[in-house]
Amino acid sequence: MPDLALRTATARTRERPAARRRAPGRAGARRLGANAVAYAFLSGALVCFVFFSWYPITRGVALAFQRVNFVAAPDWVGLENFRTLFGDPLFATAWANTGYFTLLALVLGFALPFGMALVLNELRHARGYLRLAVYLPVMLPPIVSALLWKWFYDPGPGLVNGALRAVGLPGLQWLNSADTALLSLVIVSTWANLGTATLIYLAGLQGIPGELYEAAELDGAGLLQRVRTVTVPHMRFVILVMLLMQVVATMQVFVEPYILTGGGPEGATTTVLLLIYRYAFTFGDFGAASALSLMLFVVLALFSALYLWATRPR
Repeated sequence: MPDLALRTATARTRERPAARRRAPGRAGARRLGANAVAYAFLSGALVCFVFFSWYPITRGVALAFQRVNFVAAPDWVGLENFRTLFGDPLFATAWANTGYFTLLALVLGFALPFGMALVLNELRHARGYLRLAVYLPVMLPPIVSALLWKWFYDPGPGLVNGALRAVGLPGLQWLNSADTALLSLVIVSTWANLGTATLIYLAGLQGIPGELYEAAELDGAGLLQRVRTVTVPHMRFVILVMLLMQVVATMQVFVEPYILTGGGPEGATTTVLLLIYRYAFTFGDFGAASALSLMLFVVLALFSALYLWATRPR
């Protein structure tokens, strides 16, 4: 009897490793069956990303090194498309205009929304109506906003020159002068996106404890001192994130120069995206357009990586 019990125990111990080896497979199958619906929904999203996002990106990278005429098969031409871009005088102009537009948009897009958020945060009455009024331009389609401002900038019956003449100032050729055309586009872009930035700043301001402002006021700090010593340090992360997001957004400006000026006058408002559009749909040179798109992609990827680094968990 003891030998029989010993053999039985030995057989059971030999069976246990095999059971342990089979258990993970059964557990994985059970998890797969339990999450089958979730995987089905996820597969649909992955298919959409593959066909409408990842494939166009990889195809665009390939086109940057090819000559494409949609008649014959694409020819690999190496860096010829990039050499074509560097030989175009508008190439440097487009990058300079895009950088200048981004700089002006950051100056206006930082100061104005932040100041409006400070004012809205201090109000005690009609805050909801004023927030709605600030956010209304965001609800308009970009083309509608551009066409509306095109009438505002009209040298004859335009609203802006009419207001200037009403106070005794001469009107300006806002969109027809190389000195004011780019600034005019920046004003349109800032007005159209003002509401989003204001509400983000306002949400950050409402997260600051009111006791800090009370303590600063008791210490004799004025309004500007309270903003400098309390508001800005607590809003530093929000300001950094908004800075990087606005750089990525403003470097992709297209609607305003396309609708309002067409890149003129004298190329003063030709941006990188507008030049990409011209290469592709005006000149039919999709290889050069893809090469320029790849350059812009690399620049924006660097800013996006900086954004991810700034927003990482700490």
